Amino acid sequence: MTTSIEKISALLAMMKDNDIVELELEEGDFSVALRKQGAFAPTAMPAMTMAAPMMAPAPGAAPAAAAPVPAENPADDPALIQIKSPIVGTFYRTPSPEAPPFVQEGDAVRKDSVVCIIEAMKIMNEIRAETDGKIERVLVESGEPVEYGQPLFLIRKG
Repeated sequence: MTTSIEKISALLAMMKDNDIVELELEEGDFSVALRKQGAFAPTAMPAMTMAAPMMAPAPGAAPAAAAPVPAENPADDPALIQIKSPIVGTFYRTPSPEAPPFVQEGDAVRKDSVVCIIEAMKIMNEIRAETDGKIERVLVESGEPVEYGQPLFLIRKG
C-alpha cells in the first residue's frame, strides 16, 4: 500500500513541477488517473473585433456578394452560451471512432455532461458542458484542430 501512496505522491509532485493538468498511468495492476480541479474551466476572454477597410469596387466590376451572416450570434441572445476550448488540441465528438457522438444538436445536457474530447500531447481531455441546457449548434467538425478559447458549441440555457 505504501508503494502506491509513494507513487501517487511522486506523480503529484511531477504534475506540480511541470504544470501538467491531467495524468493517467497504468503499471501492471496499479492504475491511477489524476486531474487538477478546475484545470479545464473555460476562461472569459474579451471579444476583439476589427473592422476591415472598405475598398471601392473597380470601375465596371460586378458588385461583390454579401458576406454570410452567422445564424446565431451569442451576443444577441443572452440564453446562448458558448462552450470554448480550454486548450489547444484536436477536437473529437466521439470517445472512439466507432462510438456515437457525446452530444448532438438538440440534445439536453447537464453542467457535468461530457460534450467532447480534446486531445493534447496524446492526452484525451474530457470537455464538460458547465451549464444545463440544450445543444443549439456544434461549431467544429470531429478531427479538426482547435485553438485556446475557440467556440466549440452553442448551448441554450434552460
